[in-house]
Parts: sequence; C-alpha cells; structure tokens
Amino acid sequence: MDTATRLLRLLSLLHSRPQWDGAELAARLEITPRTVRRDVTRLRSLGYPIEAEAGIGGGYRLGPGGRLPPLLLEDAEAVAIAVGLRVATTTTVSGVEEAAISALAKLHQVLPVRLREQVDAIGAHTTQLPQGELPAVDAGVLVTLAAGCRRTEGIRFGYRTHDGTESECSVEPLQIVHTGKRWYLVARDRDRQAWRTFRVDRITHPELTGSRYRFDNPPDPAALVAEGTGVAPWDLVARLRVRAPAETVARLIPPTQGVVEALDATTCEVRFAANDLGPLVAQVTRIYWPFEILDPPELRAAVHDHARRLLDS
Repeated sequence: MDTATRLLRLLSLLHSRPQWDGAELAARLEITPRTVRRDVTRLRSLGYPIEAEAGIGGGYRLGPGGRLPPLLLEDAEAVAIAVGLRVATTTTVSGVEEAAISALAKLHQVLPVRLREQVDAIGAHTTQLPQGELPAVDAGVLVTLAAGCRRTEGIRFGYRTHDGTESECSVEPLQIVHTGKRWYLVARDRDRQAWRTFRVDRITHPELTGSRYRFDNPPDPAALVAEGTGVAPWDLVARLRVRAPAETVARLIPPTQGVVEALDATTCEVRFAANDLGPLVAQVTRIYWPFEILDPPELRAAVHDHARRLLDS
C-alpha cells in the first residue's frame, strides 16, 4: 500500500477504538513497528493529535482537538449517514438544519453514482408527517449536556418550569433521552439529592463545573422519563398486574405510553395514566394477556361495564 493510503488506513484504525498497541497496528497494516512510528510522526505534522504511551498497557490513541480525521465508510454506512442528514434538516434542534444541509451537500458530491441514486430514491419517496409546533432545542445546550454526561462532570444551568418559575440548578447528569418529540436530561439534583428529569428546551446557559462524581446505582433513564412524562403529570394512574414477561408487554406498551416493570420472569406490573377513566379503559382493552387491575377501584368497575356493553352489542 502506498504512503497516502497507509496513512488513511492508520487514521481509520485509530478512530475505530480508543487505543492500539504498536504491534497490533503494524500487523493490521502489514508494516514494521518502525514504519508505524514514522507514519504517526507524519500524521502529527499534518495536525492530528496522536498520543503515545510506552510500556505495558500503553499504545497509540487519537487525542482530542486537531483536525477531524477522514472517515472510510462502507456503502451501507454512507447511505445511512446521508439519510440521517436528510432527517436532521427537519429537526427541532436549532442551528442543526443548516449544518446538516451543508454536510449533506459535501457528502452528496463525493458519493459514487450507485449510492447517490439510492439516497435520492429514499429522499424522493419518503414523507415526514408534521408533528405540530414543538419547542426548539439549542444545539449548544445539547452539546454541553452531552459532554457532562460523557465526562461525568457536574453542570449548572438556569431552568424554567411549566408554570414559568425560574431557578438555578446544579446537577450530576446521567443521560439525555429523546422521546421522539422532546428532549430530556436525566440527572441527580444536588440540592434536592434526588433524581429528576429536565426538559432540555427549558434549560438555559449550561456550564460545566469541573466537579466529578460517580453513580453507585443509577436508575434507568428511559424508565424515569416515562414515569415523569407518562404517569406523574396525570390525575388517574392505573396499575395492572399482567401475567406475561415484561419484555413482551413492553413491545405493546412503549415508554411513551406507560411504564412496564418486571415482577418475575413471567409477570410484570404496568402503569399508565390519564385525566379521566375513558382513556384508561381503552388502554386496558388493548392488553390481551391475563391481567388483574390493582388500582384504581373505579377503573375495575368501568372495565366491567365496558365488557358488558360489548357482550350485549
């Protein structure tokens, strides 16, 4: 392989995992360890921050900063990225649309004809249903929150509740969750010493604090958001014991519609909520495994009345 091709291949390997042993790189590239060291020096001179550590457990890794490494993509990966960029042009994340269009134009320019035709076919025959007016999320806010999650570093930000009350929050972020409509940050509130969910569109001026932390037993972020958005805000909460595995029931009732928790290998508890009995009855009638209504008692009576009307019709 010529030098240029070898350097691209070396960059691709360094990008594929956090660290490589020098002997591994030499074997993958079919060159000597000395040539690996030379190629690393060449890449450093081109602006790529490749870090090296000697001794047992050492090796080469691509450091932060510097230039973005060129990506060597398989055909399916290139098509997936192009389709994803098309979707990103209609996202609710502010500031991403123009960047997505620019990146898509660059990718489209270098795509082979056969792949360009696939991407164009998907774009021409795909329609996205409008989701109504959704609050925009600042891309910079998302980046800062994601950095805090990745680094396990505390974040301080301003927050506005649903009634317009503004406050300052200091949190230990765990995960960002997207429900398909809104973005949420799951974090431990330092002042309350409790887990909370924060709507990202209500977060302002987030700043990394530099303080580090470690979670001993963090909750399931998706389940916490499901509880906070699908159960907690409503007046009536239904609890059912369903005789079916939790993973099976969860395929019928996704996190956006309710909470499914395993009781044992063959039984689970399901919770969903609404402001009146009608929607709860409709949810119950969708469940086709044996179940028992635990709460509220009036839901049990309403389901029995509904069943009698169906039998009499």
